[in-house]
Amino acid sequence: MVPSALALLLALGAAATALAEPLRFVDCGSVDGSIQEVNVSPCPTQPCLLHKGTSYSINVTFASKIESQGSKARVYGEMLHVDIPFPIPEPDGCKSGIQCPIQKGHSYSYLNKLPVKSEYPSIKLIVKWELVDDQDQMLFCWKIPVQITS
Repeated sequence: MVPSALALLLALGAAATALAEPLRFVDCGSVDGSIQEVNVSPCPTQPCLLHKGTSYSINVTFASKIESQGSKARVYGEMLHVDIPFPIPEPDGCKSGIQCPIQKGHSYSYLNKLPVKSEYPSIKLIVKWELVDDQDQMLFCWKIPVQITS
């Protein structure tokens, strides 16, 4: 990314006044969908500072390229290129803001929570969030840098 585009993204992110701030993210393999926006609230700057004992709101707007009866989320903490499963309260995408069945060409807002448990270590890592369809193909996959802190 060129420096001026990065500066523009930073300015747009800083100008966001909604409860959730649009984030810079890496698409890590969205095959059956395309991500339009990722929001984590609160996360005013990146890397997101995730405080232990706090829950964060996740909102992903995406468009589906396929039809699917359902969807399932998988979340990981990526450290040293190893994915460590990160449990979330509701892995069923159809209970997380998505009206199922998912229809081709429609946009959806996926809503969930990311709880940061008190027992997690204070560490920098990458959060990797996947939503898969009935065929276990990725509707979306995104990654953001975070720092877990007390």
